[in-house]
Amino acid sequence: MVDKATLLEAIAGKNRGLLATEQDKQAILIAIAQLEDRNPTPRPVEAGELLEGNWRLLYTTSKGLLNIDQLPLLKLGQIYQCIRVATTSVYNIAEVYGVPFLEGMVAVSARFEPMSDRRIKVKFERSILGLQRLVSYKSPGEFISQIEAGKRFAAVDFRLDSREQQGWLDITYLDNDLRIGRGNEGSVYVLSK
Repeated sequence: MVDKATLLEAIAGKNRGLLATEQDKQAILIAIAQLEDRNPTPRPVEAGELLEGNWRLLYTTSKGLLNIDQLPLLKLGQIYQCIRVATTSVYNIAEVYGVPFLEGMVAVSARFEPMSDRRIKVKFERSILGLQRLVSYKSPGEFISQIEAGKRFAAVDFRLDSREQQGWLDITYLDNDLRIGRGNEGSVYVLSK
């Protein structure tokens, strides 16, 4: 029987999936599935107090996220998914490092809508790509406050057509400090608060 500690040990040192071998990936997916079977929150979409907060990505199979690390001279830093239940907002923020003083970040803001007890529909609304220094990025929480206040940034900052840019996410495990989700493109996400 797999517990949280077993899963966390399996993903430790895998750099969010970048360093996972095929054998590692299979073992991690088995551990995730076994933990999902023991989800302590049967209706995670309704558990706003647990969903709320800044979540840090521990592991993913998402090629879209992991491929950021493949860009020349760039390394993927921390990735956050920040959920604001009261405004049905979600913010994905990826920190990017490379050349000194040119640290970057990629952020996407979206709205979510419950579809079932565990599935949410996500409609992406805005994308921001820029240098951390130019957007005064210090932390996810502070940056989100600026976005919510309507600030425009010295960056590539543009609206997305939410009719075309949408997907869904199943929240398959949720407790006080660990969340597992499965997206519409088949990707798995393990996040901690």
